[in-house]
Amino acid sequence: MTVTEEDWHELERPHDSPGRSSRRLHPDSPLDVFLSVAHPGGQRMLVLRADARSADHIVRSVGRLPRAAGIEMQLSAVSRLEYELQLVLTANDLREVFNPLVTDVADTARSAPAAADALTAAVSRFERWQDLLRTVGTDGLGAEARRGLYGELLVLGNHLLSTLSEIEAVESWTGPTGANQDFQLPGVAIEVKASAAKHPRSVRIASERQLDDTGVPHLLLCMMVLDERRGGSGESLNRRVERVRGHLASAAARARFDGLLIQAGYLPGHHDLYEEPRYTVRDLRFWHVRDGFPRLVESDLPEGVSDCTYHVTVSGLDSYLASVDDVSMLIGGAHE
Repeated sequence: MTVTEEDWHELERPHDSPGRSSRRLHPDSPLDVFLSVAHPGGQRMLVLRADARSADHIVRSVGRLPRAAGIEMQLSAVSRLEYELQLVLTANDLREVFNPLVTDVADTARSAPAAADALTAAVSRFERWQDLLRTVGTDGLGAEARRGLYGELLVLGNHLLSTLSEIEAVESWTGPTGANQDFQLPGVAIEVKASAAKHPRSVRIASERQLDDTGVPHLLLCMMVLDERRGGSGESLNRRVERVRGHLASAAARARFDGLLIQAGYLPGHHDLYEEPRYTVRDLRFWHVRDGFPRLVESDLPEGVSDCTYHVTVSGLDSYLASVDDVSMLIGGAHE
């Protein structure tokens, strides 16, 4: 479920007495999850409620709960037997950020096996958002992150949306969530790399899991070479965002897309930062990552070695090339 402004409107109706209006999310979660609005102040919050035993480790570390400017994490005792972990919006200018944040934290808690694990996962997930907000800051995404986001949006618009339904295409975009690959479908995963080098000789791989095809029938690596310049006839990151959004007629797909943009660091209020530079695609290639492809995967590493970053030289990869028809067929096959 994607939390939108409409989800808050009913909860924000004026009340005559102090208290909270709440709506339960994810009844199948290992703990109780609510969207809530406190009255009379109208403060929005996500509430995770658990028994005291499950919350004990959070109680003991309450002084170390993470905070982000304008969004706070608090622990509150409901009774001797219950606690609430609350994510509270304290700055209204972060409303557009708060919606995807609570969606992500609630989904993360829902996926945990037990209440104590759900609370730990929620704290960890909020710390990731805290890092994102701190990293992006007031200057927006750095040059490499902008190119990477542009590349993912190009693949989303040109290859996923042309083959899948809107919601399937948008939900397949997993790069902003920290997944191992940028796009994940039941039958195929796609990792996208973008470079502004004139003749890139290699592709940087961020971890030993990025090109690991364990559990997925097909894995594709995409390399996009971009001409990047100020002015000219190229396409800005803003224009690429607008073009993808223009293909989304479904309100649910648009809400999910906008939330993922925020998770990628494309924050509301930073629009003016992304009118430049402009990008033009000079080269675009897909490779099948399969047996024989040069890569490091987790099962190949000696014990005690992890968190590997390495480069794959692009010369000699011709035998792994995938045509556009191959890519469409794999995406379409995954859809079936």
